[in-house]
Amino acid sequence: MKNSSVLIVGCGDLGTRVGTLLVKRGCAVTGVRRNIAKLPADFTGYAADYTQPGSLDFAAQYKPDYVLAIFNPADRSEAGYKAGFQSAMSHLLSGLGDHRPRRILMTSSTRVFAETQGGWVDESSELTTKDPWALQIIAAEQLLLNSGHAACVVRLAGVYGIPGGRLLSRIRRGELCPSEPVSYTNRIHREDCAGFLMHLLELADAGDRLEPVYIGVDDLPAPRYEVETWLAAQMGLEFDTDRYNALTADPTRHNSAGHKRCSNNALHASGYQLIFADYPRGYADLLS
Repeated sequence: MKNSSVLIVGCGDLGTRVGTLLVKRGCAVTGVRRNIAKLPADFTGYAADYTQPGSLDFAAQYKPDYVLAIFNPADRSEAGYKAGFQSAMSHLLSGLGDHRPRRILMTSSTRVFAETQGGWVDESSELTTKDPWALQIIAAEQLLLNSGHAACVVRLAGVYGIPGGRLLSRIRRGELCPSEPVSYTNRIHREDCAGFLMHLLELADAGDRLEPVYIGVDDLPAPRYEVETWLAAQMGLEFDTDRYNALTADPTRHNSAGHKRCSNNALHASGYQLIFADYPRGYADLLS
């Protein structure tokens, strides 16, 4: 990929990690975010709010070889999801105009799947028609995949790896989820997020065929309660299971939108080797 130009729209933690890998390979990286002071010195920064019309109109003149779109909701409302995904993708495609990058990669979410009963899903599984927030993500995916661009969507789940993250902070406060009802969760370490996206860009650069959609998760879907009690034990925390079940038996703790097991067969078939194949390995590294 040496000497390629890469535009990263939504260049936060994940975008910066991918961009750093790209720079090491000799690429010119432009990161788009509202506060470009947080970007590394070897990035070119472009200050913009991608939820706003016209904010990405510079892209056609920049003519990037590759584009990585890492969108997030403007806020947690349905309108915030529409602005952060569907509208943002529309603004990106409009900003590119007639320019055709060699590949556009978009990060998405496994929230888009219809499954909510703990069953297995893969890239071909049915998408939800009932989750209004997920529908905005799906709309952005479809805009991209139907745009005529060479494109790929990577649906991520449960990105972790930030020291002092929300889950670890909650467990330190003794706020474990109840053991029932069982709620399966999926996750991927942020280093593997960056590594997998980099791997796909390298495959595209080599002219290899990419699937239109990939699921980005590790090898071990697991019940939320199992993960949280394992973490509590690793952190040396003692707790009374019955007391915590009573304190946290809140129906909102059981995230039906996330209750599924995600297959990563396509990720492995692409040739990517996970750095952290499961949560015990990933969190052990984080806690150390």
